[in-house]
Formats: sequence, structure tokens, C-alpha cells
Amino acid sequence: MSLLVGVDIGGTFTDLVMQDEATGEVRVAKVPSTPQDPSVGLVRGLEALEVPFDRIGLIIHGTTVATNAVLERKGARCGLIMTRGFRDVLELRRRDRPDTYGLKGQFTPLVPRERRLEVDERTDYRGTMVEAPPEEQVAEAGRELLAMGVEVVIVSFLNSYANPENEQKALRVLQGLWPNPYVVAASDVLPEIREFERTSTAVLNGYVQPLVHGYLSNLMASLRERGYRNDVLLIQSNGGVMSQEVAPRQAVNTILSGPAAGVIAACHIGQTVGEDNLVTCDIGGTSLDIAVVENGLPGTAQEISLEYGIPMRTTLLNIRTLGAGGGSIAWIDRAGLLNIGPESAGAEPGPACYGQGGTRPTVTDANLVLGRIGLANPIGREAGWRFDLGRAQEAIDEMIARPLGLSVTDAAWAILQVTNHKIAGGLRALTVERGLDPRDFTLVAYGGAGPLHACALVRELEMGKAVVPPWPGITSALGCIIADVRHDFIQTLNRRLDELEPAEIYEVFERHTEEGRTLIAGEKIEVEGVEVTFHADIAYDGQIHEVRTPLPEAVCDRAAIRRAFEAAYAGQYGHTLGERPLRVRTLRTTVTGLRPKGALFSRNGAGSASGGTALKETRPVFFGEEFRDCPVYERSALPVGWELASPAVIEQSDATTVIEPGMAVRTDAYGNLIVEERR
Repeated sequence: MSLLVGVDIGGTFTDLVMQDEATGEVRVAKVPSTPQDPSVGLVRGLEALEVPFDRIGLIIHGTTVATNAVLERKGARCGLIMTRGFRDVLELRRRDRPDTYGLKGQFTPLVPRERRLEVDERTDYRGTMVEAPPEEQVAEAGRELLAMGVEVVIVSFLNSYANPENEQKALRVLQGLWPNPYVVAASDVLPEIREFERTSTAVLNGYVQPLVHGYLSNLMASLRERGYRNDVLLIQSNGGVMSQEVAPRQAVNTILSGPAAGVIAACHIGQTVGEDNLVTCDIGGTSLDIAVVENGLPGTAQEISLEYGIPMRTTLLNIRTLGAGGGSIAWIDRAGLLNIGPESAGAEPGPACYGQGGTRPTVTDANLVLGRIGLANPIGREAGWRFDLGRAQEAIDEMIARPLGLSVTDAAWAILQVTNHKIAGGLRALTVERGLDPRDFTLVAYGGAGPLHACALVRELEMGKAVVPPWPGITSALGCIIADVRHDFIQTLNRRLDELEPAEIYEVFERHTEEGRTLIAGEKIEVEGVEVTFHADIAYDGQIHEVRTPLPEAVCDRAAIRRAFEAAYAGQYGHTLGERPLRVRTLRTTVTGLRPKGALFSRNGAGSASGGTALKETRPVFFGEEFRDCPVYERSALPVGWELASPAVIEQSDATTVIEPGMAVRTDAYGNLIVEERR
């Protein structure tokens, strides 16, 4: 294996990076995405790399197939079989509402009521089987769902986290009559307490399973036709990778996979510049994804809501997504206020300035009108895309400038200001609102539009500095190449600590570890070693919310578990509650296969010590009060150690970096741009 290819399929562009492990050669490509069939854009991108398919050793990529299916309600037709009396768990949900101050909310479950059936069965909360499901009832329910045209059947029984035996019995009956492999048991997807969240996550897994399976089948067929003979790995929402054989079974873990790869890359980049505390800011064509990295580790979450009433509970990187990408549309609301997003022009029809049919103004149109992006430097120019300044000016004038009584220039500047404030608000939500000081963090700005806004964000949040990676627009694709194999296992106990024997905890951790090692071995992915980490969700008895507690090893006595919990609790709340009894809710094991890491790409520029040969042109750029003549540099020609005072514009094929007045920039040995306020 010598050629590794990482692919990130976004809403606007498909990004690819290829690394030759033998020679160190790197090639990148950026092609328009194909929303109707993402595999088409992926194959076109591989062709743009201009390497024979039979020479590619491995393809790793993040996909938006599952995410888009849920958000657009275009998943599979599902049926749900539940314990009698619990048919409406999906609609009863929790006592929440979409608007804190609203009195009503719109909600439509992924499985309508007529396709949610019940059978007689019961397992108590201790895991004791009270009543087994009658096989004929289960079979009759399955046949009824098939008659309704159901493609996927999900089984979710009460307390199956404590004992999955009844679910597995029903599963075997359904597999005997179901015409495809899409039969899902909630206990296989999420063996954890909380009936609603477990059912919702199992339904999500079934809802996207046929689409992920079909997408991978089409992709593999296209690749095989062109001579590719190896595996395809997919990025998971937890930042790890899994094989294409495992992915359909764990389809829910591919939701939000692309942004996770970017965070993994940002962590690697932070190591090279000696920064362990990072705020990652990935601004693409469609959306903004932000995350916080503390002490070199990205934050994780156990649950997100893909939309109101549809939670997904699984281990994933804690990434916040906002509608503030380059293609986000600027619009005026009924109160006469300027807004940005969440609607995006996407790849089709795209921003007005691309001349592909878009007529509404976007953030990219504003940047072009203000000279921050050059007319000759559109992302996607290799695919024949060109900028049309007149269309951008016309869209801003008609829909923003004239309604607000502004000039086109001032309207474009207002679009950027609103965008920057929206992004800064998202960054504050993940830092200030969690008790973190942004001044203690370094911003990593990437995505095709991230470097355009880096200086404004550093100044707005008073951050120390920003790092712009060598290829900002394909950083998430880079993360695909360096991501490790990772599988997470969970098991709810819901027992008081003083009632638990350490041997019981060890038995669960040992079983998870063996399952993880077996899964990694079966995926046949090259790894240099396997690491296993252990956590427990613990609360004071009577509390609702647990604290994620890292355990030093699988074998822990009660005293060691209490010490670990008190340290974690004090770290989160600043105090403990004394000797109150503890309740161990859930055990969590992470098994990580460490993939070989190539050296982070170094770019030793060819320019002179002054960077003079990198100068391309001088053009007027607007910085809030007036247009200023600004030097424009070609990034690939910048030498290591090059420093520059502002203002300036640095261009490359996949992104543009704007250095605003009062800022300074230098290049490091790895090709990163280090941006700081001038002292």
C-alpha cells in the first residue's frame, strides 16, 4: 500500500487529498459535489487526481449520505415493533419544546403510528424475563408491516438494555421472513437505559441503513469498474474509521462523519505547532462546524438532536453546526433585519457569482464584491467554474442594498459583519458558556471559507492566534487519512456501587475489549497497535444526570471508582457531595486501532527570503471604511519563516486567507500560516 486517498464529501464541494507513502508526494483536488449520487462526485475527484485506480492502496472518506437523509426526511420506509403499551414512545418523547417560550411545536416522527405495532412481552428493569414474545405475534406483525411496504423493521422492547433476550428472539423470527437484511434490534444499536433515546437511535440506524448500504454498493461497483481492488473505510461521528462491511450495520455512526474528520486533522495540526487547546472552525460552502479541543483531545458528546424530537444517542465528537458557510444566503426578515443562513445555495445552483443559476446573495458574493476573493481565483475553477462580479453585485443590490438603503459595498460589508458575529456567537457557546476563556485557545481556521474570516474572529474573541493549515479547503479530507480505527461499546448496569462486585465491572470491560479487538481484526485494517480506554457514567444516587468518569483500568475496586468519580465531579462542578451512595449507570469501553501516521505535509516554499517571488498582484480590498491597495501572494511560493505585515491576501487553489490591518502572519516549517495581532 503506497497511495492513500482521503475524501470529504460536503454539500458544495467534494475534497480529496492523496499521499504517496513511499515518496511523500501529495496531490489535492476539489470538485463540485453531486447531491443526487455522492459517489459520482467522489469518482470524478479521484479522476482529477490523475493516478491509476489500481495503484490506490486505500480510500477513507466522510459521507453526508446519512446526515442528509435524516435532515431531508428521505430515509427508508421503516416499521417498529414494540412492547404492548409502549407504541407511542417516539411521540411522547421528553417534556421539551422547540421554542422555550412557545406553547406548541411541530413534530413528525420518522415512523408514523400506523407502522408502529405491539406484541406481548416483558422484561423487568433487573433484566428478568417476565414474558417471552409469542413467535406467531411477532411473525404476524412482520407480515403486516411488509404488506404496508415497509423496507426496514426495528424491534425495541422495554428494558432490553438489561436483558436483550426477548429482542433477539423477535429478531430471529423476523429474519426468517424478512426479504432483506434490514432487521434492527435496539439492544444491538444502543444497550443503554432510557427507552425513548434508545428507540430513537435504533430507528435512525434503520432509517439510513439501506441508503448507506446502497451508496457503498454503488461506489464499490464504480471503483471496481475502474480497477480499484481494495477496501473503502468510512469516518464515524466519533472520529474513528470503520470498514465498508461494518458501516451498514452501524449506519447511525456515519451521521456527521465529515466534520469529525476535520477535528481529527486539527488536533494533529495543533500538535505540530505546540498547541493543545484549540477551537476548530471549519467554514465550508454550506455550513460552519466548530469544536473545542482541550489538552490535545477533542470534546465528546453522548447525544445530539438532529432536529426537534429526534435525538441520536451515541458517542460522537462534540461539534456544533451553524448555517454560516460561504454559500449561506443573506436575507432580510419581516422586521427589516439582515440575516445569514441557514439556507444555502449549495452546489446547485450555487452563489450568484458562479453564474450557475443562483440569484440570491451569499457570503461568497459579498467577499467577491469587497475584493477579498480574486476574480481569477474561484474554488472549483478546475471544473470550469468562473466568477461573475456583475451577478454578485446585482444580487446584493436587489435583495440587500436597496431594501436597506445602502450602497452595494456597504451591504456586502454588512453581510460579512453579520456572518462574523454569527460565527463568533457559536464559538462563544462552546467556550464562554462552558466556563472556558477563548483567550486561552488557538483558532484553527479551515474549510474553503475559514481563512477569510480568521482574523476577524481572532480579534472579536481576543484569541491568542490563528493557525491556517497548508490546504485549508481539504483539511477534513486530510483527517480521513490520519484517523484511527475506533469502536465504542456500552452497557447499562444502573446499580448502586456498594451493590456491585468489581468482578462484574471487569467482566463487562473484558467482553467489550474482546469484541473490539475481534472487530478490528475482522476489518483487516492495518494498525500498529490497539489501545483500550474505560469510562463509567456515575451519579450520586437519586440524581438524574451522570458524570463521565475515566477509569484507569478495567480492574478497579470500589474505593478507586469513588476516587475517580469524585475527581471528575469536582472538576465539573467544583465540589463533591460527601459520602453519599453512588449509582453506576453505564460502562463504556473504547477500543482504538492505531493506524500508521505519515508525516504532516511540509511545504518548503520556493520563494526568496522576502517572499518577493510570491507576489502576484496588488488589488483594492475593502476593510470597513475604504478600499485599500493590498498585495496578493501565491501561498505555494511562500518560504518557511516568511513574515508579513498586514493588510494582505494569500491565495491558493482551495482557499483564500485575508490578513486584516493590525494583524501579522508568518509561515512555519510545516507550511501553516500563523496569524496574530501585531504587538
